[in-house]
Amino acid sequence: MEAKPHDSEAPRNEELGAARLKSRGVKAKASCYRRGEESLMVRKLVTAILLVCPALAFGQTAMPTDYQGVLIALGKQGDFKDNVLRVNIPRNDLKVSIGGIATPTPFGFGGWLALTKGNGMDVMMGDLVLTEDEVNPVMSALLTNGLDVTALHNHFFYDTPRIYYMHVHGHGSPSELAAKVKPALALIGAHPPASTAAAGRAIDGNLDGAALAKIVGYDGEQNGAVFKITIGRPDIPLNEMGASINARMGLNTWAAFYGNDADAVVAGDVAMLDSEVTPVLKSLRSSGLDVVAIHHHMTGTQPTVIFLHYWGRGSAQKLAAAFRAAVDQTGARPKPSATR
Repeated sequence: MEAKPHDSEAPRNEELGAARLKSRGVKAKASCYRRGEESLMVRKLVTAILLVCPALAFGQTAMPTDYQGVLIALGKQGDFKDNVLRVNIPRNDLKVSIGGIATPTPFGFGGWLALTKGNGMDVMMGDLVLTEDEVNPVMSALLTNGLDVTALHNHFFYDTPRIYYMHVHGHGSPSELAAKVKPALALIGAHPPASTAAAGRAIDGNLDGAALAKIVGYDGEQNGAVFKITIGRPDIPLNEMGASINARMGLNTWAAFYGNDADAVVAGDVAMLDSEVTPVLKSLRSSGLDVVAIHHHMTGTQPTVIFLHYWGRGSAQKLAAAFRAAVDQTGARPKPSATR
């Protein structure tokens, strides 16, 4: 006969079974907890990578160490893309009105320096935004420290205070160039102008950036109240010391829009070959845009590149169409596949 367990053993067996189940549950919870901790650690690690090394996280080229040193030495912010370090020198200290309209800094008052690597040394170019009183002290500081000044000009009419743009150029190691330009940068904004002029009126509302980009045929970027479209000239093979002088080095055409769809202003720059100058002028004037300057930015370049600055006011889409018509007179004309 099969032996039956003693009655007193049954409760003991039930207790043992319950204990085993409880033990398994504790182990399962502990395993889930460990997996949760590991998942949290992974998420924290990924977040750290995104914060510390965004260039690696998004497949961009990491900024060279010597260019990081330039930003530290100058105490400025910047970014590295297309083999170019771009150093931002915005004139946020200025309140500028143009024709009675208060215009934000991104509309045309963001100075910059750009560095790229050539054969044996770096090439630096830049555009510094200056008040009248700053022009000659800054120029002297640049020249005294071995840098070239290649242009000085206006971008606007009827601007208060009067603003000038100085183009700078130099060769050397990144640390040498930073040391040479730093004394000039220290003079910018050191003595704010004592202007009693009215600040001008702001234009309320928003722009339909997507509509403007569609008209022009190139994408743009929104920076505060300003929508800006920048167009390179890769059709112009400009090189210096083996370095490509691309859009981020200053070889570009651009348009900055501010206001709203019905009431806006535009200002910008058109990079042109000699043969393109007159067709662009005719296009801008026939569209009602004002031409405010024609000049060079760089010296000793082959081919010669001429830059033209313009300004206009009206509906945003009409201004975009006028800009597009001028662009179509140059080698920057959008290709059929690129038009929207």
